[in-house]
Amino acid sequence: MCTPVNIHVMNAYHHGDLRNALIDAAASLAAEGGPEAVTVRAAARQVGVTPTAAYRHFTGHDELITAAKAECVAKMGGAMRKRLEALEPTDDRVESLRARMQALGQGYVDFAFAEPGLYRTSFTGGVHGDDAPDEYEAPDHPHQMLVGLVAELVDLGVISEADRLGTEMTAWSMVHGLALMMIDGPFAGLDAAERERVVAETLRVFRQMLWPDAT
Repeated sequence: MCTPVNIHVMNAYHHGDLRNALIDAAASLAAEGGPEAVTVRAAARQVGVTPTAAYRHFTGHDELITAAKAECVAKMGGAMRKRLEALEPTDDRVESLRARMQALGQGYVDFAFAEPGLYRTSFTGGVHGDDAPDEYEAPDHPHQMLVGLVAELVDLGVISEADRLGTEMTAWSMVHGLALMMIDGPFAGLDAAERERVVAETLRVFRQMLWPDAT
């Protein structure tokens, strides 16, 4: 779990950055208690300011939870990016793609298990409609990482352009559902080794659907 950010947010506040201090506080609250724990009053209390001061930066709960959500998504994307950076480089495009698919899927599920509060907040509501941020377009958003890999599948001729969207949705639904079963469902009681085996086997079967002849 993330450590409390009281010292960090207080430092940010005393440096005149109250808005970001409140966002950091909201992310800390999310880590501890999920999206339900994120309120303007709770964030203000953690920073050490009055709710009135906080409302100068956020008009209400929706705006704060939207900002907290973006912070949580960034943390998830960062964790997944580290998985990619840890891979051994290879000139074999197909082998590289397989390894990166495995790393992203494993990183996604591992983050959900390690940080369930942040994970749940990453997919909660917030500002909707014309004022909503284009969150899924951020380069380090997990969805954009997946989009990039699927684009490579198309480029390599592994799947057709017509199957692009279906492949994206299948892959995301698979790891998202697996993550939820790990933190809330029938796989919640697995130990680390069993959890890793289940994830690896699930991803192996998905890869085999794309490359039936691969071992």
